[in-house]
Amino acid sequence: MITSRLPRHLAGAAFLCGAGAWIWFLRQGLVLSHYDAKAHLVVARRVIDSLTPGWKQIGAVWLPLPHLLEILPTQVDAFYRTGAFASLVSIGSFSVMTWAVARLVLAMTGSALGAFTAAVLLIANPNLLYLQSTPMTEPLLLAVVFVVLFWLYEWVEAAPAPIPTRLGVALFAAAWTRYEAWLILAAALAAVAYALARRGMALTRIAGDLARLAIWPAAAAALFAGNSRITTGHWLITGGFYEVDPTYHGLALKSLVAVWWGTHRLSGYVVESVALVAAAWLAARALTRRSAAANLLPLTLFSAALLPFYGFFEGHPFRVRYMVVMTAACALLSGLAVAFVRRRTAGAVLASLLVAASLVESPPWSLRAAMIEEAQWDVPRTIERRAVTDCLRGQYRQEKILASMGSLAHYMQELSHEGLQIADFIHEGNGAIWDLALTAPATHAGWMLIEEQSEGGDVLARRVHEDAAFTRGMERVCSGGGVALYRTR
Repeated sequence: MITSRLPRHLAGAAFLCGAGAWIWFLRQGLVLSHYDAKAHLVVARRVIDSLTPGWKQIGAVWLPLPHLLEILPTQVDAFYRTGAFASLVSIGSFSVMTWAVARLVLAMTGSALGAFTAAVLLIANPNLLYLQSTPMTEPLLLAVVFVVLFWLYEWVEAAPAPIPTRLGVALFAAAWTRYEAWLILAAALAAVAYALARRGMALTRIAGDLARLAIWPAAAAALFAGNSRITTGHWLITGGFYEVDPTYHGLALKSLVAVWWGTHRLSGYVVESVALVAAAWLAARALTRRSAAANLLPLTLFSAALLPFYGFFEGHPFRVRYMVVMTAACALLSGLAVAFVRRRTAGAVLASLLVAASLVESPPWSLRAAMIEEAQWDVPRTIERRAVTDCLRGQYRQEKILASMGSLAHYMQELSHEGLQIADFIHEGNGAIWDLALTAPATHAGWMLIEEQSEGGDVLARRVHEDAAFTRGMERVCSGGGVALYRTR
């Protein structure tokens, strides 16, 4: 009875700890310190608050589910300016992830100690605690992906059995949350096929079941690609939104090391090492024991590493948060390692070692955790941009402002505290209006905001450098934090 209630108790503890962390980070002014946290709020808000409102405002770079959940709440100024509702979604996702991890460990091993260890490693991780306090999309990804893996494992163990509708919906939701899910789901379906084949199921039956499972994420990907084609002219946007960083560009081994390094920075050496040993152990069992074939499912989480590896290899700047999925996977596998230790005393010692090492390497109360430090990269510029805000505040008379949302969405959200709406801006999502404004900004806008430093400058900065007549009829008023403000004469 205690074991059956354990996942719910752990989920409740995760929610309470998550809510406490949100209060702590809110007081520290860190909930919206990451520029993408603000940008996600802007994407959800602009579906209704826009010069050209409508479904096309969902966009074609980020997957849509997180923004669909927040469209209506972000129309409330208090939720939009603070990100409170989006943070609540993240806290709830953190709780669901913890529940799914505990259920998966119990389903695979029956070990309450293993489930408890995995949950504690998740809840005590300051990087995960920080992310679940923000409007970022990683917490929702972790929730739906872990639920998918748990329900897939349950279904494989019960096979042959009908595919539950809830599993299909979860597969669709995962494929609409973040791109890492596409890799994980592909690997998970391959693991399912292997497990069913090892159990002696006919190949025709396996193919049919896989098709019925794959249709859900395939439909999600197709809908997204269709929307992208309509709104941008491209089926999938893979570049053009970052400046190439030569650090890892074209260097496969160095890119691989970057993924490993980022994972240990978020997880700690001990947890990561134990997780890798557990992964090798699970892979060996799955390949040598027919009854343990489904043990491959947790390992499919590591397929998410292919995305940052490819990104770094292609020149994408290093971001430690891209290794968040592997961090959660390390917590799960460390819990499984504890569960597979046969002697209770040895298992308890390993669990104690893992938790103690985690608390020492990454204390949950630390503000020096890798993810928290990365989230504050834009804080100095935020402070410097106040000069631009002050300049605009004193002279703004409801004129339209030309600005690139691809570069300054976070600043648009900051300006909401001055009463500005997304409809006050002319941006890329406005289609023909944006294109027309680019021909002669002074004719169509009263103001123009240009990002001149980040990623080498935005599209407006490039226009200024390439065409001296671009700013004709406008004058540079002030600048700060890499942003320049122009006003029509």
